[in-house]
Amino acid sequence: MESVKNAHEDAINSLVLSNDGAVYTGSADTKIKMWKKREGEKKHSLVATLEKHKSAVNALALSADGSVLYSGACDRSILVWERDENDDNNMVVVGALRGHTKAILCLVVMADLVCSGSADNSVRVWRKEIEKGYSCLAVLEGHRRPVKCLAMAVDSNSGGPDEDDRSYLVYSAGLDCDIKVWQIRVPSVSL
Repeated sequence: MESVKNAHEDAINSLVLSNDGAVYTGSADTKIKMWKKREGEKKHSLVATLEKHKSAVNALALSADGSVLYSGACDRSILVWERDENDDNNMVVVGALRGHTKAILCLVVMADLVCSGSADNSVRVWRKEIEKGYSCLAVLEGHRRPVKCLAMAVDSNSGGPDEDDRSYLVYSAGLDCDIKVWQIRVPSVSL
C-alpha cells in the first residue's frame, strides 16, 4: 500500500485519474494537485499545484484523453484547464464556465459535453464549441435540494428523426434523495 500523508492542507473533495497515470486531487484548501510516479520511482510525488480557484474545489473531471481538466468550486465557477504546451506536467486555465448561482458539487464529461451539478439544485449541460469556447445547452431543473452526483451514457435507444443528432442520458442524484434521468439531444455542429 502506498500512502501520501498530508497531501493537502484541508479536506480532499475530489480525485480523478488520467490514462497516463497522473492523479489529480481537488481540496477545500482551494488547490488542485497533480501527482505522478516518476520514472524508476515506486511512489507518487507532487508534480504540479494548480491555484486559480478562490474557494474550496469540490469536483474534478477529465476529458477521455486526459488533456482537459475541469474543476468546480464553491465560487460557482468551473475552470477549464489544458495541458501546458511547454510542460507536460502542468496545466493552464483556458476558460471558465459560469451560470450556476451556488457551489459546483459534481462534474461529468463525455465527448464534447460537460455536465455540472450544483447546490442551486440544477444541472447544466455545456458543450465545447469549435472556436474553443463553451456554451450552455441546457439547464435541468427538477431537484429540490443540491445535486451531488452525475453520470452520463450514450442513449442507444434514441432513434430520433435526425441521424446527425446525438442523444445522451444524464443521471443526477442529490440531497433530495431522488435520482433523475434526463435525455439530452445534441444537434450536430456544421462546419
